[in-house]
Amino acid sequence: MGCWILNEKLSMLLLLVWLGLNFYLFIDTFHWYEDEDAYIYTRIMLGSTLAWARASATCLNFNCMLILLPVSRNLISFLRGASICCGGALRRQLDKNIMFHKMVAHGIAVNTTIHIVAHLINIERYHTSQSKEAGELRNKLSGLGKSPNESYLNPIRTYEMNTTGEVLTTIAGVTGVVITVALILITTSSTELIRRSCYEVFWYTHHLFVVFFIGLIIHGMGQLVRGQTPQSLLRHNVTYCKDRYWEWENATQCPLPQFSGNKPVAWKWVLSPMVLYICERIVRFWRFHQEVVITKVVTHSSGVLELHMKKRDFKMGPGQYIFLQCPSVSQLEWHPFTLTSAPEEDFFSVHIRVTGDWTAAVFKAFGAEEQAFKELWTLPRFGLQTTHFKMLILHLKINVNILTSINFTPFASILKSVWYKCCNLNTALVLQKVYFYWICRDPSAFEWFADLLFHLETKMTEKGKNYFLSYHIFLTGWDESQATHIALHYDDKIDVITGLRQKTCYGRPNWDNEFKKLAENHPSNSIGVFFCGPKTLSKIIQKMCNSYSSVDPRGVQFHYNKESF
Repeated sequence: MGCWILNEKLSMLLLLVWLGLNFYLFIDTFHWYEDEDAYIYTRIMLGSTLAWARASATCLNFNCMLILLPVSRNLISFLRGASICCGGALRRQLDKNIMFHKMVAHGIAVNTTIHIVAHLINIERYHTSQSKEAGELRNKLSGLGKSPNESYLNPIRTYEMNTTGEVLTTIAGVTGVVITVALILITTSSTELIRRSCYEVFWYTHHLFVVFFIGLIIHGMGQLVRGQTPQSLLRHNVTYCKDRYWEWENATQCPLPQFSGNKPVAWKWVLSPMVLYICERIVRFWRFHQEVVITKVVTHSSGVLELHMKKRDFKMGPGQYIFLQCPSVSQLEWHPFTLTSAPEEDFFSVHIRVTGDWTAAVFKAFGAEEQAFKELWTLPRFGLQTTHFKMLILHLKINVNILTSINFTPFASILKSVWYKCCNLNTALVLQKVYFYWICRDPSAFEWFADLLFHLETKMTEKGKNYFLSYHIFLTGWDESQATHIALHYDDKIDVITGLRQKTCYGRPNWDNEFKKLAENHPSNSIGVFFCGPKTLSKIIQKMCNSYSSVDPRGVQFHYNKESF
């Protein structure tokens, strides 16, 4: 537990701050509506559900203020650049922007649910306040507003009124339904199952956030919840007059109370982040219209397409990912891809694997499906948006890279950059040791990345740095013919699968043994662990990092980092 806290202390601090602010806003607003004199008559009709509705509304506004910030990619890039002089812990938090976005979204969903349930109860209590069984004071309050000089408190004007139909004719009712439907569509389409199987559904429904925010701003204009006006409170002493409601028309010290709705405040919470996000989209739009030239197209086995591109004034960093759009496939969809080229090269490249409708359509548009590639000038146009990159891996002395299948792409760029830096005698490299674990089911996936490992391996040998790169390749899937071929060439100096000096392991790694060796080899070091792969393995690796990190700050520390888009 202590090791986990050491590794996740900043994440836990941010979580506690977010939860603390939510609890503070909820409790403060709840008590204000429970104690404020202006809402004594409203509480007589509605009870504590008034405070529940208003407190959840405040927390809803607070979380809506935050929800757009983590997905403002250019803002995140700027903050990463500004934090380059800070510790790696802060930059790791910026890499968890999507996680924070999801956390805030859960906060919005919870507070929306509380708000809806509370108001459904409020509507029913408004309705029952018009019945004879409600009592004389509630009947008296419900009857206010019938004369020209009176203002109403109960929006349900008669007991016979259809409450559902009446509510749906109000601004608050209509916008409430629109907001709720938009939120349900956004949240349900955000599940991992839909994101992976029908990414387009997730992409399109997520843009209902525009409808959600417009509805949120307008929602408060309905002023469904009403309280006594400040002027009325001066003339009508509530604590004295509420027990003398029969004298309201006649007693000078108890004139009829006057009521008004709360002024809308949601816009005050969301205006600044909305303006910031609009600026974000303007920057994206401007970058999209900068020309991207495709210079080379290569097809690999296992349905992988390699694209080399150029763009004026484009600057990249190792580990960076970009968002690509292919207008001939979809005018709205943008998909993230890690760059597989190094900053030292005069082009940037991505490897696209066919995993869904969009990637399959791109594959077909480039003629890769029929192995009949088009002339470069006839290729589909690409739009490009850059996002932040992860330099942290090159600022650590020791790092462990763990990846699966084609998820090696983030490390391709980094290892290429390391190779170029090793070739340049004038470049000082902080990185001293790289451990590389690659778990793959299909031998054909080794096709091009093994070449990169071979060049890096050769270069390190020439420079007398055989210790620099230690890689372990695990093959988890093979057929009978492959097994026979492997057995026949088992004693060869060069591995039969990858063509490298390091032999391929067969089966899955024993992570306990691997991390134990790492801890023994580097007893007093901070080790960066960088993972790209499925969630199930991510949890295992994170658990290993926490288990083998020393509670003593002077001992070995494993810092877990996960690639996420």
